[in-house]
Amino acid sequence: MKYDFTTLPDRRGKGSEKWNAMLRAKPDVCPEAVPLSIADMEFKNPPEITEGLREFLKDSVLGYTSPTEAYYQAVISWMKRRKHWTVCREEMTCSPGVIPTLYAGVRAFTRPGDGVLLMTPAYPPFYGAVRENGREVIASTLKEVNGRYEMDFEDIEEKTRPEHVRMLFLCSPHNPTGRAWRREELTKLAEICRKNDLIVMADEIHSDLMMPGVEHVVFATLSEDANRRTITCTAPSKTFNLAGMQTSNIVIADPEMRKQFRRELEVSMGGHLLNILGYEACRIAYEECEEWLGELIQVIWENYLYVKNSFETRMPEVKVMPLEGTYLAWLDFRAAGLSAEEMEKLHVEKAEVFLDEGYIFGEEGRGFERLNLACPRFVLEQSVDRLIRAYRG
Repeated sequence: MKYDFTTLPDRRGKGSEKWNAMLRAKPDVCPEAVPLSIADMEFKNPPEITEGLREFLKDSVLGYTSPTEAYYQAVISWMKRRKHWTVCREEMTCSPGVIPTLYAGVRAFTRPGDGVLLMTPAYPPFYGAVRENGREVIASTLKEVNGRYEMDFEDIEEKTRPEHVRMLFLCSPHNPTGRAWRREELTKLAEICRKNDLIVMADEIHSDLMMPGVEHVVFATLSEDANRRTITCTAPSKTFNLAGMQTSNIVIADPEMRKQFRRELEVSMGGHLLNILGYEACRIAYEECEEWLGELIQVIWENYLYVKNSFETRMPEVKVMPLEGTYLAWLDFRAAGLSAEEMEKLHVEKAEVFLDEGYIFGEEGRGFERLNLACPRFVLEQSVDRLIRAYRG
């Protein structure tokens, strides 16, 4: 490999939220412990980005900065090249993140008391964006069919029929389950959204992280109607480990919806100018780091296969769900016979392995764990070994 995916960066004492959370949970944690929780990577950033930013800073003035033409073209070219999606510059709005976009979108396009449908288990900020804005969570539980999650189309259609249900959150690929929705599935969903006149908040932040042989389908490309009613949330943050740069690109084709969304950003955030280094990091990533991403995906896939094989051979009662997209493995511990609280205690205190507990994704996640695969293999080997040994006594 050309790039280094074996070195573990030293993140202690540098403000990393996932590391701080681990140390809050267990201040005397063993020195080998590495948190496999929050979705950022335990890898170095692509060297093209760090070196490019170093060069950029030599003669830059760090004042208020708007996106440049080079920035727009880098994003547009990436979407065309990687997703077969033609995006126009005027359709793009910059946002400091997908989570702020979810909150702003709920405020812009629904009223207090309106319903927003989530497919559960769901990414925790989905619940917050709805409830903290005084809207109602309408939950549709994903079905597990032959060891694979599927949308419950009948349930979605029935629950979005009432007039007060105005919006649907789509996570594609799905976090935390790792499902990549097929074109035929998304087409069925798009037809329900058309019939029940739903605005779609499509969180596609993990869409660059598709496993070998799996294709991502942009929801907005399904039809003119889907394009007209969709707010598509994209960012380089998960793909290139740039979450701290707070740079997202939100695509809204409908001019009136775009105007309404930008107005909400003006009111709630005072505008939509971003971090000058975020713009540049995104541009470099999309123009120069495609080879790095290719190697990353292979590392993630091999890490997933390692985890799957380890549990199949050493602790087969734990089921590792199929991974099609994201770098997050979804593990079913329900057959281990412990409550969610007992599992968490065992993982933290005995195994010293720090995962995202399934219950934070809703009741449907109880008994599951989300494990971050974006780390050097030796970290994964040590963590999985401690985890299995903790269960085996």
